[in-house]
Amino acid sequence: MELNMIIKPQKGDKWSREEMILVFNLYFKIPYRTFTNRNPEVISLANLMGRTPSSIALRLSNFASCDPLLQGRGIKGMDAHKKKCQIYWDEFFENKERLVFESEQILSKYQDTTIEHKYDDILSNIPKDIKGESRLKEVKTRVNQNFFRKMVLANYDNKCALTGIDIKELLIASHIIPWSVNDKERLNPENGICLSTLYDKAFDCGLISFDDDYKLIFSKELQSNMDKVYYNKYFDSIKHNKLIIPNKYKPNTKFLEWHRDTILKK
Repeated sequence: MELNMIIKPQKGDKWSREEMILVFNLYFKIPYRTFTNRNPEVISLANLMGRTPSSIALRLSNFASCDPLLQGRGIKGMDAHKKKCQIYWDEFFENKERLVFESEQILSKYQDTTIEHKYDDILSNIPKDIKGESRLKEVKTRVNQNFFRKMVLANYDNKCALTGIDIKELLIASHIIPWSVNDKERLNPENGICLSTLYDKAFDCGLISFDDDYKLIFSKELQSNMDKVYYNKYFDSIKHNKLIIPNKYKPNTKFLEWHRDTILKK
């Protein structure tokens, strides 16, 4: 896949650590095919940083050239200036929790606000008596969960991977291996599937799963109830469906195997 534009880097233009981290943050929030100077999110970040949208798009495609999962799918990105991005890729890719919080702090600063103020809606239900390290841990968890949602929805072009529905308010970033079960894979984009609310719930409670070819699997419990009108209405119509394969990160088949072995109701 090639970018449908020509990007001319600015010669001799040094990028700070904060700027590189901000672009790395955006890398996970938008689909690869939108790494262009016309993307509103690219333009918005460029305005915050005092950069051109083309320079942000170039850095995004440089990060893509560092991504082994994209390389494995034949998506090369742009190798020019790759070394500058590789440093941050190596530092953060295996520690996304640190990347998320540090980059969101930097982004908040550039937006002339704080994380607590910016995420007031998702932090408002943290009890007021939780303070210090305990509160910081809670804040990090909420910010990470919000980032995971943005990352997974972007990976699937804001569409349910099972039905294609694109009403954002109905979409959930479903963990294949639950957040509480595996700390290491919490922010792994291969551990997320974008599903609409009903099918997210069915997936979480083991009524449905997916095989290694991403085909839908019904639990025996679900199959035994297919004669009921409401089961038939919402599940029979999708029984032959296969997950839509995303632009960047496919669901990891080892994670899907874990879900079938551990969560799917036999």
